[in-house]
Amino acid sequence: MTSDTDTDATLRHLVDCFRNRLKSLIQVEPVLDHIYFIERDQKDLILNKAKTETNQRAADLLIDTVINNPHPAGWCREFLNALEAGGCKHAAQYVDTEDLPSPSLEAQNDYVVQLVDLLAPSLVEMKTDDVCMFCYTDGILTGEERDNINTETRNHGSIKGARLLLRRIAVKPPGWFSTFLEALKRSEHFDLVRELTGVTTTEGGEEGTAVDSELAENSEKMAEGPEVAFASLHLGEESMDSSSLLTDLDSSMEVASGDTDVDLYRGDAEKTQESPDETSEPGCSDEGAATEDPQDPEIVLRDYQMEVAKPALEGKNIIICLPTGSGKTRAAVYITKNHLDSRAQKGQPGKVVILVNKVPLVEQHYSKEFGKFLKRHYSVERVSGDSQLKISFSEIVKKNDIIICTAQILENAFKEAKNDEDEGIRLSDFSLMVIDECHHTQKGGVYNYVMTRYLKQKQKNNLLRKEQKEPSPIPQILGLTASPGVGGAKNLAKAEEHILKICANLDAFKIMQPSTLLGDLKGPYKYTATAEKRKEDPFGDVIKGIMNEIHAHAELYPPCDPGTQNYEQWAVQKEQNAAKEENQNVRVCAEHLRQYNEALYQSNTIRMCDAFDFLCKYHDQEVKKKMAPEEEEAIGRTETEIFLFRLFIDKKKKLQNLASKPEYENKGLSELRTAILKEFTSRPEARGIIFTKTRRSAIALHQWIQENRKFEEAGVRASYLIGGGDQSVVKPMTTKEQRDVLKKFSTGEINLLIATTVAEEGLDIPQCNVVIRYGLVTNEIAMIQARGRGRAEDSSYILVEVEGSGVAEREGVNEFREKMMSKAIKKVQSLDRTVYEHKVKELQMQAIMEKRVRTKKKKEKAMKREDPSRVTFSCRNCSKPVCTGKNIEIMATMHYVNVTQEFQELFIVRENAALQERLLDYDTNGTIACKGCGHTWGSMMLYRGIDCPSLHIKNFVVTYNDKQKTYNKWSELPIRFPAFDYCKYADMVADNSEDDDDDDD
Repeated sequence: MTSDTDTDATLRHLVDCFRNRLKSLIQVEPVLDHIYFIERDQKDLILNKAKTETNQRAADLLIDTVINNPHPAGWCREFLNALEAGGCKHAAQYVDTEDLPSPSLEAQNDYVVQLVDLLAPSLVEMKTDDVCMFCYTDGILTGEERDNINTETRNHGSIKGARLLLRRIAVKPPGWFSTFLEALKRSEHFDLVRELTGVTTTEGGEEGTAVDSELAENSEKMAEGPEVAFASLHLGEESMDSSSLLTDLDSSMEVASGDTDVDLYRGDAEKTQESPDETSEPGCSDEGAATEDPQDPEIVLRDYQMEVAKPALEGKNIIICLPTGSGKTRAAVYITKNHLDSRAQKGQPGKVVILVNKVPLVEQHYSKEFGKFLKRHYSVERVSGDSQLKISFSEIVKKNDIIICTAQILENAFKEAKNDEDEGIRLSDFSLMVIDECHHTQKGGVYNYVMTRYLKQKQKNNLLRKEQKEPSPIPQILGLTASPGVGGAKNLAKAEEHILKICANLDAFKIMQPSTLLGDLKGPYKYTATAEKRKEDPFGDVIKGIMNEIHAHAELYPPCDPGTQNYEQWAVQKEQNAAKEENQNVRVCAEHLRQYNEALYQSNTIRMCDAFDFLCKYHDQEVKKKMAPEEEEAIGRTETEIFLFRLFIDKKKKLQNLASKPEYENKGLSELRTAILKEFTSRPEARGIIFTKTRRSAIALHQWIQENRKFEEAGVRASYLIGGGDQSVVKPMTTKEQRDVLKKFSTGEINLLIATTVAEEGLDIPQCNVVIRYGLVTNEIAMIQARGRGRAEDSSYILVEVEGSGVAEREGVNEFREKMMSKAIKKVQSLDRTVYEHKVKELQMQAIMEKRVRTKKKKEKAMKREDPSRVTFSCRNCSKPVCTGKNIEIMATMHYVNVTQEFQELFIVRENAALQERLLDYDTNGTIACKGCGHTWGSMMLYRGIDCPSLHIKNFVVTYNDKQKTYNKWSELPIRFPAFDYCKYADMVADNSEDDDDDDD
């Protein structure tokens, strides 16, 4: 009886959580034919709503009936069966706890649905009868659906039938897309297949499997959460390659997320992977540990901390899983001291490395934990890309007992050792490795690279022991996490497998959770503030009017409404295609349309005046591009550019007037204001964090608070905190700026932070008692991390959303996944030791083999790299030829420079508006731009006294193998360029200097 009650409650909860998805997936009429637990009168009401209004509204009424009304026993199974029998198998997956779609498949399926919508104008020209027949025989259409499509085709024509076919397949379970592609190929629609995939498909269809394999690979990459992916795509500052929209989605998201700090860990890792020479020097300041307390503070663990630390004190590898703010790091400090003390007593060398996933945590762990408690006993040093002293990392390791560093620095040092460089280090140099936020030890992450080295060495050691040879020492592993997550699992078994994978990757003897703490912890008070939709939007209407004029001027026909994700993707594709086709007019129009689309998004999330300021700055920058230095010739403007500039100037005053009228603002800001004022006026001392999607919105919200006197009267003292990566057009914060803001927040000088997700993990602010997520929902790990920022007693966790946005729905799904994670951890903990060890070993061997396969493929790919002279580059804006690949050299393993005299004649140098100090051997002095059209090409760098123009490949059209293409990263281009020859150019500079001296004489 209890089991039936639980099933009933779970299904109602799932139906409610996924309401918005189910409304679009359920076909009411065929489903109702198979439902018997709903009364006939209610069925008639639902069917009547479908006929007189829309299927979606009828589905909404059906969902209300399912959730709110009592039903006889067995209704749950009947409802599932009805969905499947009614041709709604995808909807059935969302209400079946054993078959929940993973976030990666969710995101992947959403993407291909949007892609089909985007290309519908071309797809409706298909031979509908043939495609329909193949879709039916391949199982993605039911017999009833086939008959309905054929009837529609006979009565209203092939195009109408094609539209119905596209609507029906788009609601099928993930996997339908590859079947649909096959149907197109079999009906000889090779042009449509090429348009959908970017893959040239012949009659033999040999290329077809490439799409499936790439989709399968991307499903793993996108496990972080579809919300992040689509936020990044929507807000991207850089463009995507249309030919890789499907097969390189994960890469596109990383590149396109110019304004998003979706995951600082990924940003830091990727940045440093592109910059493997990240500076490995310690800071010169002893701020923190040295200024805390001259007396030696005692490390005292609570009972639950000692409980989870016990296996590590015995020398075992473990993962400590404790909620945010409950003392994971303090337990790690205790284990570190015990480890070094015990090794010293035995006369054994001891050395500990603490790995973190972002630069600010290096200083935080040093000043608040490891340095504070251990510096009087052991030498402790911190190392990050922000460090200043010119000392090699290997020397730091030799001279210190405890090293705190970013994981990429350690991985870089391991690579140096592999290349037999003197400054490299090895695993055997350490006796204990502490990995903070260890849930990131997954495929593709730098933590995983480090641990794969560990697992391979462990495997070698086992072979050496069998041969009775001396094994190489490997360190003890200690992982720390607040939430390992479920990794996109769709059921408990998959969640358990995810936890086991993390345990295997960290070679953990056990994942440790205390038996008492979790039940005793009182979570923050949580509530959702929902704002109603905006009724009038004249500001947005003016922007849409401008966009329509641009459409008419460039003869562009978007298949979707402005302000949407689909429109963003369409504009990106148009811009890239126009660049490759050397159609400057369409290219520049598409670029302007993207900016107007971004302004629409901003007006719907922050203020209209922020959107207006954004447009003004963009147009000012575009005008400046056409202004050459005095000594240069004037840069010409095309008729299209003149049209675009005048169009904005004509509407500028009207937009400015509308932006000043508060009655038209989005209602989300009103709910946010209410939430902030309520929390800050009802507490004796409030300290809060607002999480928002983008850097631009964080800065705009800070400005909004500064300009509103009510916040000042309530005692709000705000600042913003954004990421340090420079991939965005928004100026990033330096590590010093981040540290200063956090220090002021910690002391109370600032009591409200507006932050991107850079602040979700690791931020140590015990006094924080208000956490607000403003229209932002990612995955269950991010939810737990953000909620955990509220560490003070009686904290509040508030979700602010706009009606119909689906934010609250996704938060409910994350809560469901969080409960599933807790159950999975308990199941892993309760596994028989023999079973656990067997599963862990199997997963480790699988990880090692996968690494070998990837390495082999990488080597094969590198061997196929062609002669640089076969590649030519032209300006993405005006199509002017620039140079060939033989002129490109790689400087410091990351900058692609052209120092030839011929190239110098083709560009102008402008001041870099976002200039930031860099503590490296090179400085960014400005940007370089096309002398003909003013389009930015890259940056001018000063490298050891030599001016080096550094090219950004995204600003060029690349002609390779007689095909024109755009790239977002140099790594995507399969060409091996030579290293920069400093001596050669230094000699040239010296020769020129001597000539100058002679002239002076």
